[in-house]
Amino acid sequence: MERTFEYAPATGLLGSVWLLVAIPLVSAAILLLLGRRADKWGHWLGVASVGAAFVLGLSYFFQLRGLENRSVQLSLWDFIAVGSFKVDFGLLYDPLAAVFVLLITGVGFLIHLYATGYMSHDTGRRRFFGYFNLFVAAMLLLVLGNNYVMLYVGWEGVGLASYLLISFWYDRPSAATAGKKAFVMNRVGDAALAIAIFIMFATLGTVQYDGVFNGVGQLTSGTVLVMGLLLLLGATGKSGQFPLQAWLPDAMEGPTPVSALIHAATMVTAGVYLIARSNPIFSANSTLQTVVVSVGALTLLIGCIIGCAKDDIKRVLAWSTVSQIGYMFLGVGLGGGAYALAIIHLLAHGFFKANMFLGAGSVMHGMKDQVDIRRFGALAKYMKITWITFATGWLAIIGIPPLSGYFTKEPIIAAAFERGDWTSWLYGGAALLGAGLTAFYMTRLFVLTFHGPKRWTEDIDHPHESPLVMTVPLILLAVGSVASGVLLATSVPDWLTPVLPGGEGGTAAHEAVIPHVAITVLSIVLTLLGAGLAWMLFRNGTATQEQPAGPLVRAARRNLYTDAFNEAVFEKPGIFLTRALVYLDNRGIDGVVNGLAAGVGGGSGRLRRLQTGFVRSYATSMLAGAVLVVGAFLAVQAGWLG
Repeated sequence: MERTFEYAPATGLLGSVWLLVAIPLVSAAILLLLGRRADKWGHWLGVASVGAAFVLGLSYFFQLRGLENRSVQLSLWDFIAVGSFKVDFGLLYDPLAAVFVLLITGVGFLIHLYATGYMSHDTGRRRFFGYFNLFVAAMLLLVLGNNYVMLYVGWEGVGLASYLLISFWYDRPSAATAGKKAFVMNRVGDAALAIAIFIMFATLGTVQYDGVFNGVGQLTSGTVLVMGLLLLLGATGKSGQFPLQAWLPDAMEGPTPVSALIHAATMVTAGVYLIARSNPIFSANSTLQTVVVSVGALTLLIGCIIGCAKDDIKRVLAWSTVSQIGYMFLGVGLGGGAYALAIIHLLAHGFFKANMFLGAGSVMHGMKDQVDIRRFGALAKYMKITWITFATGWLAIIGIPPLSGYFTKEPIIAAAFERGDWTSWLYGGAALLGAGLTAFYMTRLFVLTFHGPKRWTEDIDHPHESPLVMTVPLILLAVGSVASGVLLATSVPDWLTPVLPGGEGGTAAHEAVIPHVAITVLSIVLTLLGAGLAWMLFRNGTATQEQPAGPLVRAARRNLYTDAFNEAVFEKPGIFLTRALVYLDNRGIDGVVNGLAAGVGGGSGRLRRLQTGFVRSYATSMLAGAVLVVGAFLAVQAGWLG
């Protein structure tokens, strides 16, 4: 049955939902405009603003639960009014937006609190929190906008804030390069999203969510496919999915709280949100869904394979994010009830991935900012809180019951076996293989960091636990990593019913090619095998220098040559084209203009020499002219000239 999208006007307390965006935005403006006058207290203003947004988000959430339709929108003013093109500056608060608001502000608040300790000795801390608040405000606008233009404004705001945060330590060449790389690669996806919005207006005359979704049935299959592919390309840019995944691991050059915020609660979830929000478009074309599933399956394997070969603690976690977002793309691509499964995994991932990134920051804090896991070992004895909290995130992400990852990732694997054709084996097998690989490289990370013999460098005397302002967020996130799975799996699907399709009508609505219990057993067995193998190989440590390896490991160390491909196919031809155009501009266009100017100047100079100022010269010229005229006249009369 075709769904109809209608949103009631926001009234009462929900009429102030705009405060969710305004509070962190105003805080960012204060911190960035006041300058050094806010250095002493600015970081606490940044924390308080996100905390206030979380409290408001909770109150709005409970208000929304009491409404029958559970979807309200608020029109603030006319943002664009040009001819027939009209766009509201409006907000939509529905079940999907509500869960994202709680994730962004809840996990974001804990990351902000942690950052007060992590950045305590940085002279730019106030500026850092200004960018942090700007990031949160932009992400909230992205998920709360009631049309694609508002989403795009937030989308670009997130891109700007991520650039500022990734390159926060811009005096480091690696950080400046990473920020620029993220900015440029995201522009590719942003351009695709913009073109998709243009197509919406050209074909449907609107960019409002309800107008677009209700009008999708009027479009041809080809139009829907093109529009959806452009939306997908935009989503791959923000979420670090193939083919635009290369920027995401390099984003680790920013401070660790930035890595946690980008990878757990905000930026990388934007692409999943875009596809979930646009589910009427993607559900209208089976080919489009297949492309999304393929991107997710391929990316989750890419992330797993590369993660097995990395030795930087943050980069292992970064490639883990690439892989886990791949599971979410797999879910939203499967359609039907798998949309909700993807959102559940996204929410649980926010807990355990933030937990592990902040845990990595705690390790770096105690190890003088070292990141090479080959140089760690035995830290469980010295950093017990970090060890225990990191362990919960590790067990959650590899899917050990009863932690959250088991309840959120395993259903997506099962849904992949329910496509109803031979591709069930392809995508289900990829998801199962990813589960085993995830267990292997995450166990390797955990064991090399916290267990085995000491492999510290000489400048490390005595690793120490982080202060309370950093460990308290770790403890709270660890609790979420343990408990969120059951709570989310039992409540979120029904909550998202007004927004996302149910189990009917999607590609994940067929009977599984193998029994569900067999899928569960296989998933757990592969997970245990992967974890056990890693424990056996690395429990006594590993070589502290890179060793010769086979072709697959060498390829994984070089990111499966994706960076080399981008450099060969896009970067070098782009540089050559730019230089050729500069040469053409200098020697061609500028040459013509300069040559014309030189010709006019030279000719006028020569003509100027005829102006001698002597009367006899002028008289001679007049006589010569008169002789020519008379001669021509006589020639005509004589018939010599026609």
